Amino acid sequence: MNKLNVAILGLGVVGGGTYDILQTNRDLITERTGCEIEVKRIFGRRHREDVPEELFTLNYDDILNDPEIDVVCETLGGIEPSRSFMLEAMKRGKHVVTANKAAVAAGWDELNDQAKANGVRFLYEASVCGGMPVLSAIRGNLSASRFLEVRGIINSTTNYILSKMAREGKSYEEALKDAQAMGTVERDPSSDVSGMDSANKLCILMSLLFGTHIPPEDIPRTGITELTKEDMAEAERNQQVIKLVAHGWLEDGELKCYVRPERIGRDDPLAMANDEKNALIVTSDMSGINMFYGNGAGPLVTGSAVAGDILSIALMGGK
Repeated sequence: MNKLNVAILGLGVVGGGTYDILQTNRDLITERTGCEIEVKRIFGRRHREDVPEELFTLNYDDILNDPEIDVVCETLGGIEPSRSFMLEAMKRGKHVVTANKAAVAAGWDELNDQAKANGVRFLYEASVCGGMPVLSAIRGNLSASRFLEVRGIINSTTNYILSKMAREGKSYEEALKDAQAMGTVERDPSSDVSGMDSANKLCILMSLLFGTHIPPEDIPRTGITELTKEDMAEAERNQQVIKLVAHGWLEDGELKCYVRPERIGRDDPLAMANDEKNALIVTSDMSGINMFYGNGAGPLVTGSAVAGDILSIALMGGK
């Protein structure tokens, strides 16, 4: 039986969820892939007693220099050192899987070029919509079409806050505090509420859909911090809801885009996405309108997409 050895960089929310999935569903994964997938190393400090101590290392060279490690799974977050770690892994002939939208968006060209130059796979399904297989569809079954537009709700944190404001009549500050108390929102939510997280994801989507890389900092962006409960009440009176919408489209051959709060009618397909749910609409010339809907965040939700990318490498015999 084939074997695929994996190193996970960071055992936080996403890395921990990935590890748990690979362990819990080990037999099912082996049956489906015909390949035994083993977590051989974890980069970081040990903070879980249920994970063997000998797996952990604080020296990245232990991973780079191990010829038995086939896949580096990067779940550290942030641009650096994550981008450099991924580039070095590819130079050593290791496949890379990541959920890190900031590093993928910032290093789009060099990461993809490095993967091609070294004949390895660079996969990042989890970087955009958690467990929703959006990127796989774009690169797979929809790839014979010419893409025209992408529009969606792709940040779970802001969608949760806006849903709470609309449903309970709370101010932005009150909704944010409640979400933080429940653990739904990161301790530092600035990337989410400013719209930067959505811009990172839109950058990745547009790079795949339209073949044009617009750096996330160049995407026109407005966050949700200035929204009030009066704004939400007015939208309600007009049979509308307010959502943070990421939108990219071709107009007379020119790619246009933005991330901003929008009032949308209750009959808009995006209006049904509440709380942590994401929704994305992709329009193309041949396949028409395709909508994706599902959970956009969470350790097992996002971890399932990371694990899915690892399994896709296993199904190709580690090639």
